[in-house]
Amino acid sequence: MSEEIEHVECLIIGSGPAGYTAAIYAARADLKPVMYTGMEPGGQLTQTTEVDNFPGYPAGVTGPDMMEDFRKQAERFGTDIRFGYVSSVDFSSLPHKVVVDEIKTITADTVIISTGATAKYLGLPSEQKYSGFGVSACAVCDGFFFKGQDVAIVGAGDTAAEEATYLAKLCKKVYMLVRRDEFRASKAMVHRVLNTPNIEVIYNTETKEVLGDGKTVTGVRVVNNETGVEQDLDVQGFFVAIGHKPNTDIFKGQLDMDETGYLKTVPGSTVTNVEGVFASGDVQDSYYRQAITAAGSGCMAALDAERYLAAKEHGVSATA
Repeated sequence: MSEEIEHVECLIIGSGPAGYTAAIYAARADLKPVMYTGMEPGGQLTQTTEVDNFPGYPAGVTGPDMMEDFRKQAERFGTDIRFGYVSSVDFSSLPHKVVVDEIKTITADTVIISTGATAKYLGLPSEQKYSGFGVSACAVCDGFFFKGQDVAIVGAGDTAAEEATYLAKLCKKVYMLVRRDEFRASKAMVHRVLNTPNIEVIYNTETKEVLGDGKTVTGVRVVNNETGVEQDLDVQGFFVAIGHKPNTDIFKGQLDMDETGYLKTVPGSTVTNVEGVFASGDVQDSYYRQAITAAGSGCMAALDAERYLAAKEHGVSATA
């Protein structure tokens, strides 16, 4: 008995702000989108307790509640939302082939990739325990909640330096924990950090444990790599800025990526190097990484897909 292959006009892979926004626009354009949520429906925002910087929520909203609102809106316009993960893809010919959960094959005229990126953490159990309760991987998202308090940030690159100076505007004191005896950041960013009076850089330092009272973070235990001496820093917030990993492994060899694995798109669009495949959100944005910018690029991806299909239908070149 041969396997039944399902064909769809628009397939959306991933279900964060980018995927859901793409679904809303694609459904309203009558593209009858089918979305596979991935193993974490709602994406990174489901790990966020409070979201205060997304327009339209004047009183703030929790990440899971906001993603539930996005889901309901996408479903209201007819998006077929399915729990499952895409295990492999074949973009070598049209229509594109996608395998779901390693067993089901779907062909699609257009594919919108919104698989996001995953923040890298240190891997400490205590860090995981207080994730969303004082531990964060996004200073721009969560720094406001620590106004006037003391915080620590781990990292030595440009992002860490930028986030440390951002936190310094809000917080009383920022401890910057650098593993080696020097930064990896550019000289301009290092200069900015070193000239910010309320940032204290602690070199040759590893984080041993995030301390807390069972509810929120109360401090961080660090150890000096050279001397082995431990000390506890009294902080209310602990920020991790050691990078993100885009969720693009299954697209390797099929789509153009930068050296860290982010999908490349034609500037000003969501168009990838493969006809009919579009990328939106954090999977192709290593710079802004905000819910609102992800949602905006999800809108762009749906519009790009709609225009691509319309051009194809009328025999016009579908390239951007």
